[in-house]
Amino acid sequence: MLDSMAPNGPNRARIGIPWRTSQEEAEGNLPKIRYYMEAVRKAGGEPILLSLAHPESLEGQLRGLDGFVLPGSPADVEPGEYGAVNHGKSAPADLPREQTDRAILSHALESRKPVLAICYGCQLLNVFLGGTLIQDLRSETDTSIPHRKKDVVPELPRDPQHEVRFTADSQLAKLAGATHAVVNSSHHQSIEKPGRNLRVTGQAEDGIVESVEWTGDANWVVGVQWHPERMPGDALASKLFEEFVAAAQAARGVAPAR
Repeated sequence: MLDSMAPNGPNRARIGIPWRTSQEEAEGNLPKIRYYMEAVRKAGGEPILLSLAHPESLEGQLRGLDGFVLPGSPADVEPGEYGAVNHGKSAPADLPREQTDRAILSHALESRKPVLAICYGCQLLNVFLGGTLIQDLRSETDTSIPHRKKDVVPELPRDPQHEVRFTADSQLAKLAGATHAVVNSSHHQSIEKPGRNLRVTGQAEDGIVESVEWTGDANWVVGVQWHPERMPGDALASKLFEEFVAAAQAARGVAPAR
């Protein structure tokens, strides 16, 4: 499905974004997915919404795209996909979303197209590469840091924030211009064991993994546990999307559109 609101232009990288959930796609519910679309557009890319309901046409669409954003989701990755059983804390899986993300990742890694994986997308990236997840931070770790609104009583009206510490030589440290940053937080699961060729480059003060970066080849693949698309005016969030779009444009050999 093409985003009819996206500006067209020969120098704009075409960025595929799957719908967050099957239900949102069925209802045409756009408000939350628009955060990602607007962030891509602001960074100079052309966002293209990808259907979860038509896998037969997905492969053809992927070939015409330059990079991919894997967005967040209220669903959780099916625990069986990383060799675990549901401990009663995992939200129901959205299998069409999982299958779409897996098809995207297979294509992107094989074709060396950049990927920015956010929250659920970061977790799916990790599982796709053989990693595992903590199913529920509050019940499985001793963290005292709130990682979502429900972790605070009474519940916060907006996402809590906390500091992330980056590995000094990581892409995120370079973008932040520092080895730490304050980010928003809206998740109850996180990476436990990183998948193959994923390097942990960011952690919260409690040790929870907040970012990973691909080391398998020179392709630009970054996963973040926070939501940069919902941080307007934040320098790191803006630079993250700009760097991603620039990598997608470079992958097809065109100058960035501005």
